[in-house]
Amino acid sequence: MIIPALDLINGQVVRLFQGDYGQVTEYKVNPAQQFNDYQQAGAEWLHLVDLTGAKDPAARQLALISELLGSISANVQIGGGIRTEDDMSSLLQAGADRVVIGSTAVKHPERVKEWIKRYGPEKVVLAMDINIDREGRRQVALSGWQENSGIQMETLLDNFLTVGLKHVLCTDISRDGTLTGANVELYRDLSHQFPEIAFQASGGIGSLDDIAALKNSGVTGVIVGRALLDGKFTAREAFDGWRR
Repeated sequence: MIIPALDLINGQVVRLFQGDYGQVTEYKVNPAQQFNDYQQAGAEWLHLVDLTGAKDPAARQLALISELLGSISANVQIGGGIRTEDDMSSLLQAGADRVVIGSTAVKHPERVKEWIKRYGPEKVVLAMDINIDREGRRQVALSGWQENSGIQMETLLDNFLTVGLKHVLCTDISRDGTLTGANVELYRDLSHQFPEIAFQASGGIGSLDDIAALKNSGVTGVIVGRALLDGKFTAREAFDGWRR
């Protein structure tokens, strides 16, 4: 399915280029109206990133998030700086259907495995942002992509499969925000290696052809953010293209 995405800084819809807070594009749109438009076009799931909370969990935009989720009926997965169980439970209480967890899953895997056991695999999406080196090794990045963990993605996936991991959002960092197309071979290979995981593709979608290229890759979801905000195509066109 197509999963429209919004990133928020202090209530403002933005996009970062390859995770860089120094390269921010602001969009003069109302986030609640934008999500409502996506829902009206046919979105079953929406993706929200609290970039303010990612930088400072104490500044998490919970009031705004609660308001946003209360205004729509579509399912929403939310990420951004999830470091503690309180961070996760507060988002679930605010109405999130799934919580997206990134760096904490790499730094504190046993902690996150306990959350998966407690809340269930359907409530958690692991976000794995990866750098692919010249030898093809897929290493997971941390802290807004500023740090390389040295841990290979496949090792991390094997670890979390022991507690029933179900959902993984995988971003090829080199493609994010570029509108140059997704890394189709990456997703095809991961879906083949780990058929029990529902992968979401993220990064690089810039055209309807890019979406079509992912249809036989094995992914169950495609995150689309900047292309929709930039008007490369409409949400309805994206949904129709995925269903065809």
